[in-house]
Amino acid sequence: MFDPSRQDVRRFFCDLWRRHREGLPLTPLETIALERVLAHPEYHDDLADEEAALAAEYPVEAGRGNPFLHLSMHLAIAEQLSIDQPPGLRAAHARLAQRLDSTHEADHQVMECLGEVIWRAQRDNAPPDGHAYLECVERRARG
Repeated sequence: MFDPSRQDVRRFFCDLWRRHREGLPLTPLETIALERVLAHPEYHDDLADEEAALAAEYPVEAGRGNPFLHLSMHLAIAEQLSIDQPPGLRAAHARLAQRLDSTHEADHQVMECLGEVIWRAQRDNAPPDGHAYLECVERRARG
């Protein structure tokens, strides 16, 4: 099973950004990740300096989200949508995107649901609740 460290994730995104800027070929996963990176220009400076990225901390008190966590969650959601896991997520996401008139904004709404489900799972020392996750996305799709 793939279990990258925090440093691995940061290196992946920094290397991806460097390769994109240099016009180098990308793997299919990198191409998917690049779409999300390009949608977040506010993170480009973070990705441009790997040494600083590896050392950076993003405490909640600082009032700034962690760009690497955010981009990683985008990738997790892209994978979940590609395999429709949990079943029904793809359709709920499509309805949400239509309601919001933005796939990217729908991804952010799904990300909030995913974050909540992960937090509960960690708090309860239990597996993530796929049903609760899907229900959260469906509620948002209904408005």
